[in-house]
Amino acid sequence: MTAHDMAPDNSKRRHKHEGKQKHIIAFIFSIVLTLIAFVAVGSVGEVNPTFTVILLLVMAVLQVVIQMAYWMHMKDKGHMLPIVFMIGGAIIAFTAIVMSVYWVWW
Repeated sequence: MTAHDMAPDNSKRRHKHEGKQKHIIAFIFSIVLTLIAFVAVGSVGEVNPTFTVILLLVMAVLQVVIQMAYWMHMKDKGHMLPIVFMIGGAIIAFTAIVMSVYWVWW
C-alpha cells in the first residue's frame, strides 16, 4: 500500500458554501438600513435629534456586524486572529480618543 492509498478521501469533503441567498439577504438588509438612515437624517426637524443620533449609531453597529459577518466572512472558522487585531485596534483608537478629549479639556 502506498501513502496515497492510506490518505483520507478528501474528494467527498467540500467547502460548505453559503450560496447566493444569504448574500442577497445581507445586501437587502444593508440597503434597508441605509434607506432608514437617509429618512432619519431627512426628518431631523420632525423627530427628536437625540433619537436620530441614537438610531443612526445603532444602525451603524448593525451595518458593521453585517459587513464583517457576511462580506468579510468573519463568522467562519479560522478568522479569530483578525478579529482579535480589530478589537485591539478599536481599544487603542477608543483610548486615544478619550485621552485626547481629556487632554484638551483638562
